[in-house]
Amino acid sequence: MTIAVTHTTLHAMRASHLEEYYQFLRFPSVSTDEAYAEKVTECAHWLVEKLKSIGLEAELHPTPGHPVVWARNKHQAGRKTVMIYGHYDVQPPDPLELWDSPPFDPVLKDGYVFARGATDNKGQILAHILGIQETLEKDGELPVNVHLVIEGEEEIGSGNLGNFLSQNRDALKCDIALVSDTGMIARGVPTMSYGLRGVTALEIKVTGAQMDLHSGIFGGAVANPITVLARMLATLHDANGHVAIEGFYDKVRPLEDWEREAWRKLPIDADAEMLKETRAPELVGEKGYSTVERIWGRPTAEINGIGGGYQGMGTKTVIASHAMAKLTFRLVPDQEGDDIIKLATRHFEKHLPPGVTMEITPGHSGPWYLTDPHSPFGEAAQRALRKAFEKDPALIREGGSIPIVSQFRSILGVETLLLGLALPDCRAHSPNENFPLENFDAGIRLNKAVLQEIAA
Repeated sequence: MTIAVTHTTLHAMRASHLEEYYQFLRFPSVSTDEAYAEKVTECAHWLVEKLKSIGLEAELHPTPGHPVVWARNKHQAGRKTVMIYGHYDVQPPDPLELWDSPPFDPVLKDGYVFARGATDNKGQILAHILGIQETLEKDGELPVNVHLVIEGEEEIGSGNLGNFLSQNRDALKCDIALVSDTGMIARGVPTMSYGLRGVTALEIKVTGAQMDLHSGIFGGAVANPITVLARMLATLHDANGHVAIEGFYDKVRPLEDWEREAWRKLPIDADAEMLKETRAPELVGEKGYSTVERIWGRPTAEINGIGGGYQGMGTKTVIASHAMAKLTFRLVPDQEGDDIIKLATRHFEKHLPPGVTMEITPGHSGPWYLTDPHSPFGEAAQRALRKAFEKDPALIREGGSIPIVSQFRSILGVETLLLGLALPDCRAHSPNENFPLENFDAGIRLNKAVLQEIAA
């Protein structure tokens, strides 16, 4: 379906750019589901052809999973080298019944494009590709050497990208990495994220009897694992919202005074926006910190899932043989995932009563990231944001995790500029994901500006 557009809806954008955006979005490149594997590869091939068509060298690199797309311009000695990273895979579209339009049939409505991947990450990475295209068309060359690395497994943990980076470390040598896969604090407010929380996960299982028991015959004589687990989980936090695991905060790096001051001056009402977005009755959290400080700069312990016993309709009078819960901990500088798992295990062992056994299984883990926004590259990024949006940028951290940026540091030895174009209500990973055309257009301008500023 080709959607008619006007100058007012496209701003400075070409109609051909929008049609290519639609083509990109029509690929159901869902990386987690093998049923979509062929479509994921087709999407990667489409990207290679697009990158070749604008004058770049581009190729597909197979991995044990989905392929990596790697492109570059003709590199010249003496120039800065920039690696631009993005991903072409998307989250599953489910639940389909909650979409107002088919997730892989893009629709333009009120200046927003609705489709799975519209923001995360097809709109953002395509904006960079189109910025490169327009610069090449105008000037015949780019002001810097560029690598484009666009993977197909970000939504499932980037399991093969680290090996790709290691195997091609010398060829991928660069001065800085650039990623647009984060968010803006509000519409029209350019945003640079200089920090991300890390994450580590575990699953806890509490077992009593070796089978479910009749609650009338055995109730009062054996431990109930669900009750035990509920009591244990209730010890994770104190009355002020602090994590009550001994030693949990020992390595936490305090927030800088300039950060807390800058965040207080952000042109948003963070509490009101979060209440609007979440529709929660009120905000709660660690006492002594503002909402943005809690989600950007403080660690957390969260229960992500819990189960045990009968879950069907009506009543079944049993004492379950076991109960389980899934937990994640968001980490901040200078916490380490392995240390937190050990501390959490010790905490639960301390609160484990008689009559049950406990098993803890560590899950996935990813490190935190923090870079200096006032470094030369950080200042160049801020100048580019001012040019693209004609406003001073907000400097923030983010509560989520992007483990690959730490691999850019550890494998390639470079820092990362996180220049996001996603709005808070973009609904990434949810039904009716969307991306405003004004941000798509701004992303094209941003690419031109940031490459110029880095080259200067």
